Amino acid sequence: MFKKILLILIIFSAVLGFFHYDLHTLLTLDGLKSSMAEFDQQKAKTPFLVITAFFVFYVLITALSLPGAAILTLAAGALFGLVEGLIIVSFASSIGALLAFLVARFILRNTVKNKFPEKLKAIDEGVKREGAFYLFTLRLVPVFPFFLINLLMGLTAIRSWTFYWVSQVGMLAGTVVYVNAGTQLAELESLSGILSPTLILSFVLLGIFPWLAKGLIALINRQKVYLGYRKPKRYDRNLIVIGAGAGGLVSSYIGAAVKAKVTLVEAGEMGGDCLNYGCVPSKAIIKSAKLAYQQKHADQYGLTPSNAPFSFKNVMQRVHRVISEVAPHDSVERYTNLGVDVQKGYANIIDPWTVEIALNDGSKQTLTSKNIVIATGARPFVPPLPGLDEVGYLTSDTLWQAYAELDEVPKRIVVLGGGPIGCELAQAFARLGSEVTQVEMADRIMLREDPEVSELAEKTLQKSGVNILTGHKAKACRIENGQKVIQLETESGEKNIEFDSLICAVGRSARLEGFGLQALGIETGRTIKTNEYLQTKYPNIFAVGDVVGPYQFTHVAGHQAWYAAVNALFGRFKRFKVDYRVIPWTTFIDPEVARVGLNETQAKEKGIAYEVTRFDLAELDRAIAESSTTGFIKVLTPPGKDTILGVTLVSEYGGDILAEFVLAMKHGLGLNKVLGTIHAYPTWAEVNKYAAGEWKRANAPQTLLNWVEKYHRWMRS
Repeated sequence: MFKKILLILIIFSAVLGFFHYDLHTLLTLDGLKSSMAEFDQQKAKTPFLVITAFFVFYVLITALSLPGAAILTLAAGALFGLVEGLIIVSFASSIGALLAFLVARFILRNTVKNKFPEKLKAIDEGVKREGAFYLFTLRLVPVFPFFLINLLMGLTAIRSWTFYWVSQVGMLAGTVVYVNAGTQLAELESLSGILSPTLILSFVLLGIFPWLAKGLIALINRQKVYLGYRKPKRYDRNLIVIGAGAGGLVSSYIGAAVKAKVTLVEAGEMGGDCLNYGCVPSKAIIKSAKLAYQQKHADQYGLTPSNAPFSFKNVMQRVHRVISEVAPHDSVERYTNLGVDVQKGYANIIDPWTVEIALNDGSKQTLTSKNIVIATGARPFVPPLPGLDEVGYLTSDTLWQAYAELDEVPKRIVVLGGGPIGCELAQAFARLGSEVTQVEMADRIMLREDPEVSELAEKTLQKSGVNILTGHKAKACRIENGQKVIQLETESGEKNIEFDSLICAVGRSARLEGFGLQALGIETGRTIKTNEYLQTKYPNIFAVGDVVGPYQFTHVAGHQAWYAAVNALFGRFKRFKVDYRVIPWTTFIDPEVARVGLNETQAKEKGIAYEVTRFDLAELDRAIAESSTTGFIKVLTPPGKDTILGVTLVSEYGGDILAEFVLAMKHGLGLNKVLGTIHAYPTWAEVNKYAAGEWKRANAPQTLLNWVEKYHRWMRS
């Protein structure tokens, strides 16, 4: 801070001296003309000294962002001629601009970054991709104040060297015009005579040219990827969508809604993983497990606890009944009625416009399409654990069928993985009566959340009967004396655990094989590589959902699908960059863990200044009435501001309650707006208002309140 203050004082003194000694009068056209004779005499006596002094003075004027750079450029032409003057000014102006850039970065960048972290982050990302190009086009047009460009670019993350060389090249055209005009100084009546309307138009066209060139290059590159392929003269479809999960269904729905001709290809069940293996069945069994747990602990509601026996087969039948009740929403019949051509089979992309479908009835169909959307989802990742196939294992995809006919819940279950899926399944089966051991190699479960959230989640799972082993790494499985055994490695040695059923819940991997990506050369890693418009290597082939990431959530897949469908069908008029600024998610343990935006861990990692407002559910009337006081809400805001950076909520119905904050963040509403909103009493959503109230109390204007207190005291006298 001391260095910044010292630098500001030096700059202020220099600027003050500039005007105090009337140096600005020299940097006018009349002042320059009247001084030329004296300058010429000095140059004849000491040319090197004059050149050096001129160079340094020019650098200082530019570095301090003082008016007069244009006059000095004319002076360079008058004093030194076109070539020599151009060389002097070109380097002096670039060095001065760099100094102004560095000063702005040193004094202002951190302050701006702390006040507007998300906005500056978005700007920095754009500068990282296109900063040199934008700066170059701005430098080509001298009607933009160069001193302002210097200062504003200093607030961004553009590299200093990039800023220098782009400025050196970009300002050259304007410098030539002014230096050349300076060689004819006697004929100039005003600066406006230099930049005639024709010349200004020429500069504008010069500035536009790089954009036109960029567009032309992009067009050439787009066409280049299609070399070797023959484009159809006509297309059978406007859109072919591969995969009928959330991403594929929404893409198809939007396409049909705007009257495009759409084909949706799905080999398995409509609705994808979420309906058939993930979100829907897991929430169904979580509900049954919660009721069973509440029966056993009914005394906290004033009732008699009961360990009444139940049929696990009936529980699983209910799970499948729930799936079948939701299924019509995603069915072939519904989407056919919406105008979508649904084909049941396996799709293979033959070329950028052609898809071959191996239909489930054994026949084949080949269709051409203007655009293709890949929405093939992800599958559970199975670790390469020795002996795993020998003992057998289940995943979140397969356990629903495997357990469907069991009369009793498996006695001993090992769940591998401490993420959301592992935690949800571990708690549910423990509440249904299984002896559940949850194994996590990290030092805590739910690693993406703050440590205090992980700690609370661990306690609630343990309360449900889950034996949690963190810091344990699975090494191998085997059958020993007729028993299934998993071998775990810990810091203190090895540990063996017997089990009846093993559930792998260590993550999910994108489905990338079997539909032509490799043959087309579409770039993949863990996911399909796309740009911000969700386009792959081929601009007409898009990807959405788990197969592209970066979030493996059903609601994100649907969110992406809008962008992919609109960009595919109407991208020639307007394209939209996919927006990930406000993404909520929920882990459906009891109580639920819901979050949107930053948590403390992420804020610290990113160096974002924040303050925390916390409200415990033990203070919420509705939570007390329902004997569900475990949990809290935690809101992150910039120091002294009500802008919402992120919210973590551990509560009954946490995912539902969070929606108010998702809306607020999406539309830039702060905690003051939440506080000013009427919430029905007594509801769970009141926790949002109470959190906003806690923030308001912590940020109350104490000075004003002191004066108000004095006013009231005076009114009582």
